[in-house]
Amino acid sequence: MSVYESTRAASRAAFRLSCRPRLSGLANFPASGPVIVAPNHLSFLDSIIVSSFMPRRVSFFAKAEYFTSPGFKGAAMRTFFEGIGSIPVERGEQAASVAALQTALEVLDRGDVFGIYPEGTRSRDGKLYRGKTGVGWLALTTGAPVVPVGLIGTEKLQPADSMMVTPRRFTMKVGEPLYFDRVGPGHSLPQRREVTDRIMEAIAGLTGQERVGRYNQRPGAE
Repeated sequence: MSVYESTRAASRAAFRLSCRPRLSGLANFPASGPVIVAPNHLSFLDSIIVSSFMPRRVSFFAKAEYFTSPGFKGAAMRTFFEGIGSIPVERGEQAASVAALQTALEVLDRGDVFGIYPEGTRSRDGKLYRGKTGVGWLALTTGAPVVPVGLIGTEKLQPADSMMVTPRRFTMKVGEPLYFDRVGPGHSLPQRREVTDRIMEAIAGLTGQERVGRYNQRPGAE
């Protein structure tokens, strides 16, 4: 068994035993070809949850610090995040954002699965914020289907600003794939915005969250 398979199996077993998750719609997931997974974002654990239960390997971005921290704890974090297929990325710089999208394209070009949070960062009040258009750019550039995912209750596992994880029951709903024409990177901003809004509508239909018509921001970003 590979490191990825063993790490995913261990995470999945831990969630099943401690949280008794409600899972639905997994049969909607395409069995082959490139796929973009687009969940809402409530908890630090969301990427681990999605990676653990999806039928195929999902590559999410993770902060570069998780791969470069020193000492035993740093080595443990690096092993874990590499084990679940995470991709290190620098945050905050425009050049880093462009490089990140290029990395996502490489994953999809291989016919693999890439996960992206349209909201960009975790919602601290449980509401669903306006989607950033990176997901729309990927969908129109590659033509890969977008699978919306609704996570409910994951914020109770690890509240924002807390290092403690408390077992709580959560729900993960996998929606039907959304298909968009492959236009290539030369598509217009209005096209990208329309696709992104359709994806957010699908996520909202799965979660029932209250919608917010502005972008979410990390604490201290204002």
